[in-house]
Amino acid sequence: MNEDSRADRRSPVGEPVVRSDPAVTGERAAEAVGFDPDDPESVAEAAETVARFAAGDVGDEDHVLMLRGAAACAALVRGVGSYKDAAERAGDGVSVAFIRKWARVHDLPQAIRRQVASGRIVPSAAKHIARLGGPDRYLVAWAAIDGDLTVREVRSIASAVNDGSDVEAAVREAGVDLGHVGLDLPLDTYVELRRRASNRNAEPGDLVAEALNGYFADSPGDGESK
Repeated sequence: MNEDSRADRRSPVGEPVVRSDPAVTGERAAEAVGFDPDDPESVAEAAETVARFAAGDVGDEDHVLMLRGAAACAALVRGVGSYKDAAERAGDGVSVAFIRKWARVHDLPQAIRRQVASGRIVPSAAKHIARLGGPDRYLVAWAAIDGDLTVREVRSIASAVNDGSDVEAAVREAGVDLGHVGLDLPLDTYVELRRRASNRNAEPGDLVAEALNGYFADSPGDGESK
């Protein structure tokens, strides 16, 4: 991307890294289609896919096909060089704004795209998350899951943040407290956590945060870290 891109994606543009993972999309992983922006035939296929996508042939409930459409948008932009040329290549009825919005969804970090592919974040909500940059994308994505936010609420949060509001305040306005997550623990672990927290006059969350910070510091990370 070379126009106003805030991509966090680290895998090649157009490659179905998430869509082809059976752990995420199950049997539909076999349907995953990739687009190579350096292959003219693949770029042509991407243009056709974008045209169908823009025509509304795919509903928001089919999150896997929506991600395919987003991948096609991103690959088409990379293949032809600009959002404007991509819109012209896709044909009548396809706007620059449409391609830009969905290409940014494809450029979201893998951790967020996995939640879109699994259905925990609907594609239309991901479109608004993709309007944000850096850590704000993660904060709003996890808030959408933990707070069961609607697309309208996610859109409102993204707009507020882009207008200068603090992301934590914007999310709180929607009724979600960032940093709060429920955990299911084995009973032995639960008892020990509570025991140690009590003996240290601390909250269980403080011990969990301390342990996780140490784990993350020692761990190389999984896949795309950001």
